Amino acid sequence: MKNYSKEDILKLVEEQDVEFIRLQFTDIFGNLKNVAVTSSQLEKALDNKCMFDASAIEGFVGIEESDMYLYPDFNTLEIFPWRPQQGKVARLICDIYRPDGKPFEGDPRYILKKAIQEAEESGYKFDVEPECEFFLFHTDENGLPTTLTHEKAGYFDLSPIDLGENARRDMVLTLEQMGFVIEASHHEAAPAQHEIDFKHDEALATADNIMTFKLAVKTIARRHGLHATFMPKPKYGQNGSGMHINMSLSKNGKNIFADENGKFGLSKEAYYFIGGLMKHMKGMSAITNPLVNSYKRLVPGYEAPVYIAWSDTNRSQLIRIPVVRGEETRIELRSPDSSANPYLALAVCLKAGLDGIKNKIMPPECIDCNINALTKEEMQKLSIELLPSTLQEAVSELKKDTFVQGVLGSYVSQKYIEAKQKEWDEYKTQITNWEVEKYLYKV
Repeated sequence: MKNYSKEDILKLVEEQDVEFIRLQFTDIFGNLKNVAVTSSQLEKALDNKCMFDASAIEGFVGIEESDMYLYPDFNTLEIFPWRPQQGKVARLICDIYRPDGKPFEGDPRYILKKAIQEAEESGYKFDVEPECEFFLFHTDENGLPTTLTHEKAGYFDLSPIDLGENARRDMVLTLEQMGFVIEASHHEAAPAQHEIDFKHDEALATADNIMTFKLAVKTIARRHGLHATFMPKPKYGQNGSGMHINMSLSKNGKNIFADENGKFGLSKEAYYFIGGLMKHMKGMSAITNPLVNSYKRLVPGYEAPVYIAWSDTNRSQLIRIPVVRGEETRIELRSPDSSANPYLALAVCLKAGLDGIKNKIMPPECIDCNINALTKEEMQKLSIELLPSTLQEAVSELKKDTFVQGVLGSYVSQKYIEAKQKEWDEYKTQITNWEVEKYLYKV
């Protein structure tokens, strides 16, 4: 793990001929932002004296309290390998502070750090491994993205059927240059769909890595004349892209989800953690699946979960326990997608699971059959509930779940709910191509 001092960074920037430094941060909707400074202004930035207008960022503050400061996290220094070798570009991920020196309550990174700190006070360490899926599409003659692709590849296909293999290989090599440990990469189920998996890490580092991963993937795709999108469901009739979240919790260096004498090799804490996730899943959905489009993925028939259930093996469930046990025991949440703000998503997952442990919330019995094959009557008998089916439903559930709102804080909860309600209201008044084709000539 990096442990840079201010002097280390100044020396490294000089030795590596870094000319520009991006001071990056993430807004509440998961959009990466930055203020760029030259190396001559780096010391000022490292002293937390770089100010920006937060009123220009959607969901942050109004014009009457616009000034905020960027506090760089020294250990996030990274030199971008895709930029010129002379006058290189580096980045530092920043926390956001108010002028009085207090953390800005609307900073998603602060919200995750606060959740992690509360877990640490109980002796817990939260590790996360994401599985990020994305599509590689053609661009048009103006360089704008399309949803077009020439390839017909599916699961685990390779070149020459997998036409994105070269771009994906460059992404992997670039990410490894940036310190990522890439465990696997492959073509996914839908044409032009890909997955790159990187090694688990502590939750804050993982959230930082997800933001860096998306930036790198998009940048390398552009160099290949392609557009990388993490949109959950860009094409009708094809599988959507998810971001499965694999979670483990340790105490005193031991994975507390593991118990060789427990049913399925799981501890009571593992069951309680699952129970907490299931209890708050509806309220969390507006965070883990934040777009109108997210709910076009969460439909039957395309491998994405629809029902709030868990299994020790079956992949049709919301929560699955991968086959590895012992110190590698983990809980996989399969509903989130990569449009989610990773800081907020991991914060609500951690706190929901800890709520389960604190209050000893036992989940219902696991369901190891294909849940999509059950009848409506069988599901009612098993008390199986559904995930929200639209963003509107998800927002309504978030409004009901005061616990999830408490994780976000009142400031972010209000801003987030208002923005997502507005997004839904805009969507429901749109006239789609489907409607025109369906009704125009009939009515």
